[in-house]
Amino acid sequence: MQNQQMNKQMQNQQNMMQQPQNQQQMMQQPPHVITTKDFSYINDMLSWNLLVMKKAHFAASQCQDQQIKTQLDACGQMHQRHYMKILGHLEEKQQNNSIMQ
Repeated sequence: MQNQQMNKQMQNQQNMMQQPQNQQQMMQQPPHVITTKDFSYINDMLSWNLLVMKKAHFAASQCQDQQIKTQLDACGQMHQRHYMKILGHLEEKQQNNSIMQ
């Protein structure tokens, strides 16, 4: 019985050591093309950030408590920065691709 438990523990340890080898390699640079799936995800990210930015702005405009209003404004500004950063990456990518072609 004890041998079976020890064998199981050894197998589990071996399996844990082998797991990192089965993982995919991380890309060092992004690819030069955007797939349809990538485009859909980027579009979703932009939409989500824009929506939260608008909702935070609206909630802040309706809020009476100054501390909460300040936090809502900060939240909206954060999502606006994210939105602009994503757009900036896309514009940079577009400029780099037009120079290469």
